[in-house]
Amino acid sequence: MTKAYSRFLTAFFCLFLGGLLVWHILLPDREKSETENRTLAQAPEFSWTALVDGSYTKKVEDYFADQFPLRDSWTGLKARTEQLIGKSEFNGVYLCGDTLISKVERPDQTLVDKNLSYVDRLSGKTDIPVYLGLIPSAAEVWKNKLPAGAESWDQTELLAQSDLDFSGVLTTHAAEPIFYRTDHHWTTLGAYYGYQTIMEDLGREPLKETDFTLKIAAPDFNGTLYSQSGIHWLEPDNMEFWVEDAGLDVTSWRNGTPEPDSLYDRSYLEKKDKYSAFLGGNQPLCVIKNEHIADGGKLLLIRDSYADSLAPFLARSFSEVHLLDPRYYRASAAQYAEENGIDAICVLYSVQNFISDRNLVLLTQ
Repeated sequence: MTKAYSRFLTAFFCLFLGGLLVWHILLPDREKSETENRTLAQAPEFSWTALVDGSYTKKVEDYFADQFPLRDSWTGLKARTEQLIGKSEFNGVYLCGDTLISKVERPDQTLVDKNLSYVDRLSGKTDIPVYLGLIPSAAEVWKNKLPAGAESWDQTELLAQSDLDFSGVLTTHAAEPIFYRTDHHWTTLGAYYGYQTIMEDLGREPLKETDFTLKIAAPDFNGTLYSQSGIHWLEPDNMEFWVEDAGLDVTSWRNGTPEPDSLYDRSYLEKKDKYSAFLGGNQPLCVIKNEHIADGGKLLLIRDSYADSLAPFLARSFSEVHLLDPRYYRASAAQYAEENGIDAICVLYSVQNFISDRNLVLLTQ
């Protein structure tokens, strides 16, 4: 390599970096990445204290990384390049043909045992029957889709402690689209099978598929695994609504006071976080009443986000469905159940959330 060529490469590289820096300065900072579905770092405020302890330089690094020009395109290009060299895992997500499946890391067994004990202690605090429902992840149900040699924690032993057999029904229907291909949640079809399980395990008759009307709510759903992995070239998922909201009275406590709500918040269908269209996403407490069922019983779900797409089905079989999220609801669940005349309590969690959640200790109140 001649000196002239070396100087040319050096000059070109410097111009390239300088151009990116100027581009970065001229472009307005973005508050959120719709592709990654997260808030982006903003320019940090300088202080000598932050400079000395290193926090300022760390924030500057995060700021430049998040606000890098064409960041979304670069992350997609990085994932595509890694795929070409044979990589199958991308930021904890496996690429399995046309499907993304989240890797499940081995949990802290101490935390798992504590969470199981918290459910037992809830049972001891009330005469209302309490059922534990653990929903296996796609990595468990779709093991055969994982790349050869892919590691993912075996959920079998934990699932055996579930009172509601979601694992059995989902495994039976594993050939069907029961999980989204770009998101970690179950699809509306998967939620329907979950509904069947709850009804049958509680000794009740579930409604049939033909009792519902399938409607495509969004044909372009790209979920959390799409955002996390950087794999942006797969076909998006269809999101479906099966349950009509007519005749249902929905009340949400998002800010500590009851407010009229609806089964679906369709404004989310125009956003990246389309799954939040079910019940409007995360909230401390939501109550769905069915005016057409006078004596259908009252069900309390202590739950994670998987229940959002499940609740519409349950609302067609119970007089009242109460959804309580321990991440945001801080009072006693047992007391709430007693005060509201609840007939059955289901602690309903996906395995991935159950093995990492640190809020279930609130069940012991």
